[in-house]
Amino acid sequence: MRKDIRDREKNKRSGGRAARQALRSAPLAKELRPVKPGLLGGTYNPLSEEEITKIHYAALQVLEEIGLADAPESGVKAMTDAGAILGDDGRLKFPRSLVEKMLSFACRDFSLHGRSSEHDLLLKKNRVHYGTAGAAVHVVDLETNNYRDSTVSDLFNAAKLADHLDNIHFLQRPMVCRDIKDNFEMDLNTIYACCSGTSKHVGVSFTEASFVKPIMEMVHLLSGNESNWRGRPFISNSNCFVVPPLKFATESCSVMEECIRQGMPILLLSAGQAGATAPAPIAGAIVQAVAECLAGVVYVNSIEKGFPAVFGTWPFVSDLRTGAMSGGSGEQALLTAGCAQMHRFYNLPGGAAAGIADSKLPDMQAGWEQATSNVMAGLSGLNLVYEAVGMHASLLGFCLESMILGDDLLGQALRCVKGINVDDKSLSVETMRSVCLKGPGHYLGHEQTLGLMQTEYIYPNLGDRSSPKEWAENGKPDLLMKVKEKKQDLLSSRSKAELSPSVRKEIIKKFPIHLKT
Repeated sequence: MRKDIRDREKNKRSGGRAARQALRSAPLAKELRPVKPGLLGGTYNPLSEEEITKIHYAALQVLEEIGLADAPESGVKAMTDAGAILGDDGRLKFPRSLVEKMLSFACRDFSLHGRSSEHDLLLKKNRVHYGTAGAAVHVVDLETNNYRDSTVSDLFNAAKLADHLDNIHFLQRPMVCRDIKDNFEMDLNTIYACCSGTSKHVGVSFTEASFVKPIMEMVHLLSGNESNWRGRPFISNSNCFVVPPLKFATESCSVMEECIRQGMPILLLSAGQAGATAPAPIAGAIVQAVAECLAGVVYVNSIEKGFPAVFGTWPFVSDLRTGAMSGGSGEQALLTAGCAQMHRFYNLPGGAAAGIADSKLPDMQAGWEQATSNVMAGLSGLNLVYEAVGMHASLLGFCLESMILGDDLLGQALRCVKGINVDDKSLSVETMRSVCLKGPGHYLGHEQTLGLMQTEYIYPNLGDRSSPKEWAENGKPDLLMKVKEKKQDLLSSRSKAELSPSVRKEIIKKFPIHLKT
């Protein structure tokens, strides 16, 4: 008899726990979720106002006295017509009055559109968004723990996962389609694979300027027509317009000019490596990146005033013992946070890299490397946090499972960005009075606790918070096994972002599409 009672009580407790867990697992309406795209960061500031001013004036000095070399003729003409000075050494110098004038023209507070309007990203002040990026040449295969060449199918799978994962807000191409040898077809299929998998904003690169216009014919089909595209451009051009230190990348600049003509927003990407292609001091690496991106602002606005461009200071870090890149370091986290402050100083939409793991696999090392820089980037108010999930081996490998784990990680990072709400209700004096003087002496069943259970707290999808006893009773689930199963579930489920059969058929008829779906 007593055993039956104990069993019933145990089942009741476990049933209650299961019910609470089911409640937490039930999807909330978007407006009620504790984290969402565009939360306001900016509470973490590694640079003082005086230090920001010093970096600004140092960058202006670099532009005035050193300048940049190797702009294409078209760029030289546009920038000299605007007021830049071409020296006998072929370097363009930028008077600070010119930089200040072009900053006054620069586009602010614009949106990067999704193919679906629900995924539009407003880049304003210190609103934070996380996404992918990079050009990994390998996929991390967790079935074999080996690296293999990345393919167009892998890219499509990454896009499809991004569409399912709430805390990944945009998809910039994270890997290269190494199974496509022709560069034009690779650029074309990169866009097709990304847009077939997600209706979130997509970022891509072009190998040559001559590729842009014919590929835009396909983009117009994806939009419905050219007018729709220009009204809501859902693809941006990730453009490495400089080759640090302080040289324009001639071909990439020509690509940028053509993308501007086609109405495609630009990510002005300066990716020096501290100690190699940028100064070793963190402050010096920021100065060079800021100077190069200010030159980009002059360039873009000399072609079309107010054209939407992201201020993409992406300085990376070297391990000075070897010269190898160290994307998962504390120095990288500081660099990215410092750059975010400079974006805010100029009141320009900005992006930088975080979340890179030097670790080769999604292990504990990857966890601390990805978490540190993602949290600091978000707290610093970075508008676009690129490479936030999936990247391993210092950008050489991309892991689909790590992307899914990263969604959990970004949920916690975004909760940190959201911060602490302090008002009369949250101070909880009356709640304490009720619980301590009239109630049960704990807050577990209190209406305040239940009311905040889902809207104030975020719960991991895959992370395990059970007790050791519960963990053992559940068969000691392994995190990587769980994420492999989750990947298969997501990839086998139908995506809302699928192209209509008629659009897909027309594109396949007109263009050399390699993706088989």
